[in-house]
This record gives sequence, structure tokens and C-alpha cells, in this order.
Amino acid sequence: MNSMTTVFIAGSINIKNLDPKVRERINNIVASDFEVVVGDAGGADSSIQEYLLSLEASRTTVFCSGPVPRNNLGQWPARTVASKHSKGSRAFFTEKDLVMAEAADYGLMIWDAKSTGTLSNVIELLSRKKKSLVFVNKEKQFKVVGDVSQLEELIAVMSDHARQKANEKIRLFDRISLLKHDQAELLF
Repeated sequence: MNSMTTVFIAGSINIKNLDPKVRERINNIVASDFEVVVGDAGGADSSIQEYLLSLEASRTTVFCSGPVPRNNLGQWPARTVASKHSKGSRAFFTEKDLVMAEAADYGLMIWDAKSTGTLSNVIELLSRKKKSLVFVNKEKQFKVVGDVSQLEELIAVMSDHARQKANEKIRLFDRISLLKHDQAELLF
């Protein structure tokens, strides 16, 4: 890994349009000559790719789980992440997100206040002591998540139903307890 700052940009699959505030952040990232890692899904990934392409952002790498990216609008270098999980399953696609969280220094996440994939990315970055800037789409504002209490503030915007679903899908509450435990250990 070179000393370049790398930003993992991702978002919920049902977010098709990037808010001007998000575009502004991406402008800054590209203007700062940071490396960008992005996924190959439809929805936010494609919208992010489209916007990066319009900025002629050359320092972009597309991560994918299959042999070729489903979307690579800028024909950027692609990185295939092998997965032992069954093709097309959640675990199959999650694997590449873990590698992206590992590769990145920061996250810029565009979140619909329910999608577990985006939330999981925030948690993966946090468990690696990395910060995310999360744009909460329905509130049209950013939240910084750099510690567990900020993560708890973030999930407070979810409906009870969405939180329950997230717990079923990604063991949300267990993961928060683990992060709290890790953080508490640092204090002693």
C-alpha cells in the first residue's frame, strides 16, 4: 500500500441519484488526488462510477466478486475478489466489501437508513479503526462515524423495523457489543 489516501465510496443499492452534497465530497476527493475504491453493483455504485467518470477520475479501482465487473463505466482497473461462498449470495458479495474496507483509509457512504450492506461497510471500517463519513439520504446530512457512540447515533435514525432486520441479516447488535468491548479494552 503506497502512502496515498484511499477512500472507499459506496452506497445503498436503491439510491440512484447522488445528492449535490455527496457530489461535492467526491469532487474534493478527486481534486485531492486520492485513490478511490468502488464496487460494481447497480444503484449507488453505478451512480458513483458515472460521477467519477464525469470527473475523469483516473485513480479509481473497481472491485468485483465475479470474474468481470458487472459495471465498470470508466474501464478502470478492476480487482476480482475470489469468494468461496455460493455465487450471488450475500456472503459472495460481502467478501469484496471486506477487501475494500481493508484497502481504504476512509469511507464515504451514502445510506438510505436501512440498507445493511452500507451499514456493514461502516462497521467493517470502524472495526479497523477507520472513519466513515455517512450521508444519511433521508436527512440530507452527513454523520461522522469514528467510534461506537457515533455508530449508535447513526443507527438511531433507523426505524425499529429496519434495525430488527439489520440485526437478523448482519447481527448488528452483536457487532456493536464487540466494538464496545474492543474500545473498552483500549481504555485500560
